[in-house]
Amino acid sequence: MRFKDRTEAGRILAQALKPHANQDGVVYALPRGGVVLGAEVARALRMPLDLLIPRKLGHPLQPEYAIGAVVENGEMVVNQWEVSRVDPEWFKREVEAEREEARRRRELYLGARAPVAAKGKVAIIVDDGIATGLTMEVAIRDARRREPGRLVVAVPVAPPETVERLAREVDEFVVLDRSPYYLGAVGAYYDRFAQVSDDEVVALLRSMAAEPTVKQHGRA
Repeated sequence: MRFKDRTEAGRILAQALKPHANQDGVVYALPRGGVVLGAEVARALRMPLDLLIPRKLGHPLQPEYAIGAVVENGEMVVNQWEVSRVDPEWFKREVEAEREEARRRRELYLGARAPVAAKGKVAIIVDDGIATGLTMEVAIRDARRREPGRLVVAVPVAPPETVERLAREVDEFVVLDRSPYYLGAVGAYYDRFAQVSDDEVVALLRSMAAEPTVKQHGRA
């Protein structure tokens, strides 16, 4: 399965999530690319859009290769084998730097806006795709801390072995591309996969703040 861009992928993902339309819930997007899809899903399901902000810990010799991931509140997941082979002082600095970056992004994107309450609700985590799964895994832990009644992960693409592993951590796992062969990178599934800017994220969140939700207007 291929997608023209993140917007198209978000619309198709929203269709796959239609059974959750008009439920009391929240859509959590992972910045930056996941916010484009998250906006489409939240609009279609009439749910508020919020953020989870995991940060990848890249290998010092190959930064695009994740050896761990963290969120602002201290949650962390790591590839123990890889982490045991890097300098511990470097790793400690990297963890703190990425936590600080997550905090910076929350302030930039959301300002003083309080997180959307998820306790007892449907929480849907959306991203533009999954590779190693470490950032999604720590995002799942962050979402669980908010005590949702049902936790869903929804992505266009992910390696089958990653889907199998992460599906055990949530109540429902939705992936659009069910091929047993992963193409090696999320961007390989998109015709256009340009980096999403901070300004685009801020603009999307502002536009979504005016969208009607189930809680505001009752069930359809």
